[in-house]
Amino acid sequence: MRKRQVVVRREEPSSRRSSSSSVTVRSVRYRECQKNHAANVGGFAVDGCREFMASGEEGTDAALACAACGCHRNFHRREVETEIEERREEN
Repeated sequence: MRKRQVVVRREEPSSRRSSSSSVTVRSVRYRECQKNHAANVGGFAVDGCREFMASGEEGTDAALACAACGCHRNFHRREVETEIEERREEN
């Protein structure tokens, strides 16, 4: 399972002598499968898959299917870890 990182930059207006920017790094992991396999008979049963593992390479359709349970990635609980870093730059 590969972690995904998304970088979002927010910059303040450059009209100040010293500008600061913050960088937000998000690490996304997909945990246990929450697909209800007994929904069609009115029950509740999950398959016990503990973590999403991509079936194929990043960017392919197979990357969205779990190698362990065969479910789509959306059925797995999404966990996002966020880190914010402040950077000061002097002009």
